[in-house]
Amino acid sequence: MARRKQQHKIDKKMIIDAFTEMAKEKKIDKDLLQGIIEEILSLIVKRKYGNHSDFEIVVNMQKGDIEIYLIKQVVEIVENTQTEISLEEANMYSAEPLKIGDDFIEEITLDNIADSFGRRLVAFASQMMNQKVRDVERDNLYQDYSEKQNELIVGEIYQKRQNLMIVMHNGIEMKLLKSDQIPDDARIFKKNKPIKAIIKEVKRTLNGTPEIYLSRTSDEFVKRLFELEIPEVNDKVIQIKAIAREPGERMKISLQSSTEKIDPIGACVGLKGIRINAITKELSNESIDLIPYSDDINQMIARSLAPAKVKEIHISPETKTATVIVSEEQITVAIGKFGLNVRLASALTGFDIKILKEGGEDIEIIEFQTELGSDIIQKLQELNVVTARDFLDVSPKVLLEECGMSYDSILEIRRIMLLEFEERENQEYIEQLNSLVGNSSDDTVEVVSSDENKTVANIQTEETVEEQITVAQVDTVEEMNEKIEQNKENYDY
Repeated sequence: MARRKQQHKIDKKMIIDAFTEMAKEKKIDKDLLQGIIEEILSLIVKRKYGNHSDFEIVVNMQKGDIEIYLIKQVVEIVENTQTEISLEEANMYSAEPLKIGDDFIEEITLDNIADSFGRRLVAFASQMMNQKVRDVERDNLYQDYSEKQNELIVGEIYQKRQNLMIVMHNGIEMKLLKSDQIPDDARIFKKNKPIKAIIKEVKRTLNGTPEIYLSRTSDEFVKRLFELEIPEVNDKVIQIKAIAREPGERMKISLQSSTEKIDPIGACVGLKGIRINAITKELSNESIDLIPYSDDINQMIARSLAPAKVKEIHISPETKTATVIVSEEQITVAIGKFGLNVRLASALTGFDIKILKEGGEDIEIIEFQTELGSDIIQKLQELNVVTARDFLDVSPKVLLEECGMSYDSILEIRRIMLLEFEERENQEYIEQLNSLVGNSSDDTVEVVSSDENKTVANIQTEETVEEQITVAQVDTVEEMNEKIEQNKENYDY
């Protein structure tokens, strides 16, 4: 004869431990977890007994008790099975005799919950529980890391892809996009190696899982590194006033001390450069210029152009522009490679800085990038040709052979530059250029002064004088002056 199935006794201590462990592991508040359990139990009660059923749920996290009280009214004729029960049926299950109008209370506990709801509803409740817990985890994760925005983290490189790195931090995947990496990061940092970055942004996704983005190129990353390596910065004794940076290349940072007893530059450099070297190493050997802050904008601009030595500074506060005069030997230093030094100085001070050579007005060669192109600009800068005057002084042989410029482009660029300076072309230069390209005397570009009102450029393009074709524009002095005024609007003098 088959034996009766034994009723398994629920270990309430196990329930308490499970609740406690879940709350701790998932970082969920116990009250919130209790609310989730009550919500899920309410849902399965309505699925089992109907949306209009009357019930109470009691969840005691401390005692490990879960109790559901289903309430029905005893009636003579049942019209609504969700809220009513017949007298005969009520007395079948009640320990005490009931009468019409009494409340019949059915108690569902952990011991009989599976029998009351069935395996499917219990499984459904378990799935809902897991889903709700995951939702809370995602919300907590989003809230937690949103509050940590711009904080420094140390993660481990989990995966390297073409356009990003996956960084693991406390078991959480974070993304370091290529645009937020220092140029040499992909080469220097290997898989499973530690990496420092700041939390740049936290975004929600369609499935609810937050995506966390890191950055190593932002100014905030530099600030956090200074706070990490330099106690005076972390304690606010030294304040970072401004940062101008091209990641992986060079940075200028202005510093101010709250007390005269502490030199902001010396404190940041450290003994034998140990402090600043630690920061430089983390930034892939990016050059760092430490600049003492000053309220005097003239002094600040002069300091920001270091290591160049400045002769004069002319400020225009209304337009936030500054014209800086430097000696001929300092102009290359002031402008920097590809204009980097003056560009960073402008960003640091908030003034548009123009560099001029001592002894006359000049224009940076970078201003003619549209006409020359970036490749030729780079070649010229490598030859220390950094201004329009430098270009006009360069021999045609260098422009033809080392810079790869054509005969026509040299003439056109010189024409534009000379127009800026309101000067005429040098006939000797043209003759030298013609001799290099093999032009005969009949093919030369001739610049003559016929009278005070005419400047004529005649170009002979045919073999005989009788078949001359003049292709250059003939401008009166008035017309040239008008062009000069129009061009002045595009440059600051």
